[in-house]
Amino acid sequence: MDVEGYVRRFSRLGCSDEDLRTRLRDRILEIKDVPKEYAEAFAGAAIEEVRLTEGLSGDLFTYEKAGVSMGAFGVGSRGTGDFYAHRKIAEIIGDTNASVGVSEMDDGGVVQAGGQYIIATVDGMHSRLSDYPFLAGFHATRATLRDVYVMGATPVGLISDIHVADDGDVAKIFDYTAGVTTVAEALGVPLIAGSTLRIGGDMVIGDRMTGCVGVVGVADHITARRQIRPGDLFLMTEGAGGGTIATAAIYSGNADYVDETINLHFLRACDALIKDPVFSEIHAMTDVTNGGLRGDVFEMAETAQCRIIIEEEKLRDLVNPRVLTLLDKLGIDYLGVSLDALLVVVPPEAADRVIAVIRGTGVSVEIIGRAEEGPAASILISRGEEVDFAPQFREAAYTPLKKVVEKQCDDFEAMKKKVDRAAEAAREKKVRVLSQLQ
Repeated sequence: MDVEGYVRRFSRLGCSDEDLRTRLRDRILEIKDVPKEYAEAFAGAAIEEVRLTEGLSGDLFTYEKAGVSMGAFGVGSRGTGDFYAHRKIAEIIGDTNASVGVSEMDDGGVVQAGGQYIIATVDGMHSRLSDYPFLAGFHATRATLRDVYVMGATPVGLISDIHVADDGDVAKIFDYTAGVTTVAEALGVPLIAGSTLRIGGDMVIGDRMTGCVGVVGVADHITARRQIRPGDLFLMTEGAGGGTIATAAIYSGNADYVDETINLHFLRACDALIKDPVFSEIHAMTDVTNGGLRGDVFEMAETAQCRIIIEEEKLRDLVNPRVLTLLDKLGIDYLGVSLDALLVVVPPEAADRVIAVIRGTGVSVEIIGRAEEGPAASILISRGEEVDFAPQFREAAYTPLKKVVEKQCDDFEAMKKKVDRAAEAAREKKVRVLSQLQ
């Protein structure tokens, strides 16, 4: 519970400080095992701090609100709203000297230093794994390593950030770290730095946990999406899912399926490719995560500015059989959810050699599509016909709660205009403050 947000909300509704103190005290006692006197004092101090911040003005204390919430716009839900918000972030960042910048919407950013490409990526833990710290750390680490590998880099060091709310058990940070370092040690990539904090300090009560894992890698050859060329073939490996599939299994009462996600197949396949001479011929790689294959292929087509044709014939066979059974049982679109499969884009003359390297690690892989000349578009061929392959507003709903949330969608075009205005206001503020500093 966000205490500060609670105070501000009820203040806007006209609640007196006396009534608000009583309300907040009672909410605190519901969550924290503390004396009533402590809860009363806590509530009073929280209200006092909020009152002291009211009326502040100027660039450093205010921002132009969009009037659109994160949930309503689908931010973090790996669909069209999320993709749109990330493109707005890229506009605020602006042009940089990066070899692969944020505007390319790739899996990681790339800069050059000391004659090598330096790649950095970061992945947040799955929000619904707060009560399962080891899984949260394991899958966040696997995800960030995937992102650096698919940029063509060898990972050299990991960083970890973990935030637990005030009432969370300290053991959460230990179990989370164990999950991170299980992957780190299995692949020989050291965890070298990090941060451990409480979510919101004293102003957030409860035991929620959130965090992220980042990685730095080095490369001589990068496999960025912009390098996709018409005529290239798309290869995909078997996917068993990660944090998303683990979450779907847990919250549908099928926790025994989580074991399928505890593997390093993807990472070992990438490592083998990077060490093989054929690697220099690979044009691009990515992992099937953001909104599933629907979202990733759409983003790749947008970045490469070409048509990408995917044939569904072999796709289902590339989903781990037990995971596919779970998805079918739960009515989850396997094309719209993170499968954690590897996509490799290669010229036709290199395809057989790439396939041989991947299969040599014990991982299944097949040719599933191709790139063609034409306007940016992602197309799925199913039973000989083109079918809808557009990303959805949110990724496929994979828990009971997400199936409820999925039905809520406001006017997207109207929301986009509000988001545009807020993003432009933030960009203009950056320019103003930069001018002061210079």
